[in-house]
Amino acid sequence: MNIAANPENLCRIGLVGLDMSHAVEFTRRLNDSQHPERVAGGRVVCGWPGGSADFPLSCSRVGTFTAELRDTFGVEILDSPEAVAERVDVVFITAADGRVHRPLFERIVQLKRPTFIEKPLATSSQDAREIFRLAMGAKVAVMSCSTARFGEPLARAVADSSLGKIIGCEVFGPMPEEPTQPGLFWYGVHSIEVLNVAMGRGCSDVRAYRNDDCDLVTAVWRDGRVATFRGVRKGAWKFGMTLHRERGFQFVDLLHNSWFKQTLELILANLTNGKSPVDAADTLEIIRIIEAANASRSSGLTVELLPSKAG
Repeated sequence: MNIAANPENLCRIGLVGLDMSHAVEFTRRLNDSQHPERVAGGRVVCGWPGGSADFPLSCSRVGTFTAELRDTFGVEILDSPEAVAERVDVVFITAADGRVHRPLFERIVQLKRPTFIEKPLATSSQDAREIFRLAMGAKVAVMSCSTARFGEPLARAVADSSLGKIIGCEVFGPMPEEPTQPGLFWYGVHSIEVLNVAMGRGCSDVRAYRNDDCDLVTAVWRDGRVATFRGVRKGAWKFGMTLHRERGFQFVDLLHNSWFKQTLELILANLTNGKSPVDAADTLEIIRIIEAANASRSSGLTVELLPSKAG
């Protein structure tokens, strides 16, 4: 593997939380000059391991991922999130545990580094709003999304209006569950992000059903459009979507390796210039849809989305 040198004009990136596979996937595309999805313009230079003792997928992987980042990609391992932020131009919070994203951001926000926060931004609307409030107060650009948001097949399908306007959609995707990450927050967030891309903002209420094999979520928009999400725990590990339009429909195969490449390119083009390509209002609505779905899958009732403010 040919690890390129780090010229001074590269954006220096630091990772906070090394217990998630995305930390390694991002670094591969930035630091390995021979990677087929190489992204130029940035380099991961340092990181802080973190890890959550009560989250098995976190504590069981943080050591392995930390060693790979250090030994294979030349990432320097530091002893605190603050030390990482002090050394870099942009911070990626890549902690697997969505519960810790707010406290980690609170530790680095006054260092005023543009920050990408992995999905989910937070595991509650309260924490999500507080992250954006802190960012606004410090005048720091914050971006959060699932990498599914920027897959090329999704972008092409949504942009193709030859069959008229989008009047609804059906999304399906894997939805394993993790006890420390409530309901849809762990993996359902990928598909809810796709719903937001296809339908836009304006969801008014949600109803959800869960059994051991799957979840089924129905979301209604204020203009009467309806979208559904099928979260799969039994069957193929696959992401897909049917877009319903005024004069027909489109099926979209969503699983595509360029998710990481496209996301990195947008981070480097936007966060380094103090802006986010994802509106805070979209991210907040995604969190609210997930909260409503989680409440509905417990109660069996339709749950209305509460009003939201991005700061």
